Amino acid sequence: MAGGKRRNWWRGLGYGLAVFTGLIAVLWAVFATPDIPVATLRAKYANEASQFVELSPGTTIHFRDEGPRDGHPVVLVHGSDASLHTWEPWVQRLTAKGYRVITLDLPAHGLSGPTPQGLYTGAAYAGVVAQLVDRLGLKRFALGGNSMGGGVAWRYAVAHPERLSALILVDASGKPSRKGSSPPLGFRLARIPVARDILATVTPRVIFEKSFAQSISNQAIATPAMIDRYWELHLYPGNRRATVQRFGQYSGDDGAADKLKSLTVPTLILWGRDDKLIPVSVAQWFNQQIPGSRVTILDGIGHIPMEEAPDRSLAPVLELLERTGQPFPIGAGVAVVPVGGVS
Repeated sequence: MAGGKRRNWWRGLGYGLAVFTGLIAVLWAVFATPDIPVATLRAKYANEASQFVELSPGTTIHFRDEGPRDGHPVVLVHGSDASLHTWEPWVQRLTAKGYRVITLDLPAHGLSGPTPQGLYTGAAYAGVVAQLVDRLGLKRFALGGNSMGGGVAWRYAVAHPERLSALILVDASGKPSRKGSSPPLGFRLARIPVARDILATVTPRVIFEKSFAQSISNQAIATPAMIDRYWELHLYPGNRRATVQRFGQYSGDDGAADKLKSLTVPTLILWGRDDKLIPVSVAQWFNQQIPGSRVTILDGIGHIPMEEAPDRSLAPVLELLERTGQPFPIGAGVAVVPVGGVS
């Protein structure tokens, strides 16, 4: 009798697993999103300024080098799941003022595909920036980054401070996680085999629509074309699986932040007060770590100030660039930009 119960239990378990597996397969078949061909994406999202360079075998980077060649160079690095297009509002304004502006798609973002090594850490991305600026022959330049790109920028800065005239951190990542804290859900899922496969193939547009809306305060910029850009570029062949790899490689504290206190590069820390992804308190943390840095808080703005309010967010950047090489006074305070019309 007991043996019969055990057999029935195992049969029930097997039936349940079969049903569950079947449901997953059906959902996968219904919601799986195909890649978009490279040629299609390049035709839509590259322009006359777009260039593609092979930095190492198998690693080709999409970048743009705009503005006068004798202008002071400004290199800008985008955030997670974004692309160089996020900087277009700033690029237009900076080049009009005579700056040379270089933007790039990091590996597994935008029109840059995955790398053979499959390494997508902040340190690896800082290495990509180093390769590109060396290839372009930039001796001294200003470097800025948003979100994950901000983490890449300050990692480059601590490794090559002598190359930088200024550092611009826009809602930047990199504050170490508290000991014992759990990684964000997406990073945990990236370490589960079945979840990894789903994340790499099931990518409905609505996820990007909701995620983008949660990232910004100025909802007027969340146009269908903007959402399409973020979503479609994520469908570049190989980039989704590489993104899952990147999430799986996440480390809450790689020790690099310990070197921030040694930075002497003139640094602007720019933040949207309404940032729901990286809270504004992190701006103060960076200010405490980097001697002589200055903080500008933008009221009514979220995680992507350069897209949400180009003119207001660029104003303190221009002030910094105009005094390139002259650090802010040690102990400079917080400059709060008051609420006004979103530009």
